[in-house]
Amino acid sequence: MLDQIALRAELADHYDLSPSTDIATAHADIYARMDRVVTPPDWAIYAPYVAAINQLKKDRNAVILAHNYMTPEIYHGIADVVGDSLQLAIEATKVKADVIVQCGVHFMAETSKILNPAKTVLIPDMEAGCSLAESITAEGIAEMRAKYPGAPVVTYVNTTAEVKAASDICCTSSNAVQIVRGMDSDTVIMTPDKYLAQNIVNLVPEKNIVWWDGACIVHEQYTAQDLRDFREWNPGTRIIAHPECPPDVVVEADFSGSTSGIIDYVTQQRPEKAMLVTECSMASNISDALPDVDFVGPCNMCPYMKKITLEKVLWSLHTMQGAVEVDPEVAAKARVAVQRMIDLSAKMAG
Repeated sequence: MLDQIALRAELADHYDLSPSTDIATAHADIYARMDRVVTPPDWAIYAPYVAAINQLKKDRNAVILAHNYMTPEIYHGIADVVGDSLQLAIEATKVKADVIVQCGVHFMAETSKILNPAKTVLIPDMEAGCSLAESITAEGIAEMRAKYPGAPVVTYVNTTAEVKAASDICCTSSNAVQIVRGMDSDTVIMTPDKYLAQNIVNLVPEKNIVWWDGACIVHEQYTAQDLRDFREWNPGTRIIAHPECPPDVVVEADFSGSTSGIIDYVTQQRPEKAMLVTECSMASNISDALPDVDFVGPCNMCPYMKKITLEKVLWSLHTMQGAVEVDPEVAAKARVAVQRMIDLSAKMAG
């Protein structure tokens, strides 16, 4: 666990991080990307960190990859690349910088390290885990293979390197349908998200899909009744759900897609009101770019994603601590599964 007191003392010795209206004003162009959801007083607090991090990126020859669930000050203030798990995995293969800072959870940093074994990959907080990744082990994959001999294992990227290494191919919520459909087998094992697998069943009926009993703590909390109640309370709202939600929630929604799919849908459709049935920061991060859309309704926050803060990013880059390492033998096997996903996705996109 990070020692917050020592961390702040170390940073205070090297940076003036006091709230500053002058620094906030000097970086008004950055603030313009998030001024709908971040107040001016909050921006005065964030701006010194943003300025320090962006300068330190240059000094360290570093790039920041940030997931769509990061808070706005990270997503808009310091990220060089933003996206869902697939987009970040693809972009990780293109990185030219010496250092990658992963603003996301641990499995994402592992994926970047798997794809860039010679680079330094930092995660600002090692405790930024994932309930879904923790729901399965390599032994669980072996158990499924024994139960369904010969069936290929399609593993969600929300997993550890060891689980990826034990799998045939990875997938994300944005390409799961295409990956499963592309498997040369009547039976396909999907791990570890049971809800993603169950939602894919309805879209790929020609396959016998079996799954591991795992779920995301953010998305499994939503219920179909929640959505029906919200429609009654706020009619006319377009409800958009992530496929990690239970199947009856997805059926109740107007659209279901990955985080990138959700962004594309709202950007193209421009509904008057939209409820995003996913992690809280999604709506905040896209609201400034879509001022004509009123984002309404409840959301669930991921406690793991929110462990990543500007303060921790600055500390990680300053000290170069938080390096993610993956056993070379495990990484080599996991790289095959991840690269197969990227290659198959590219082939199908073409």
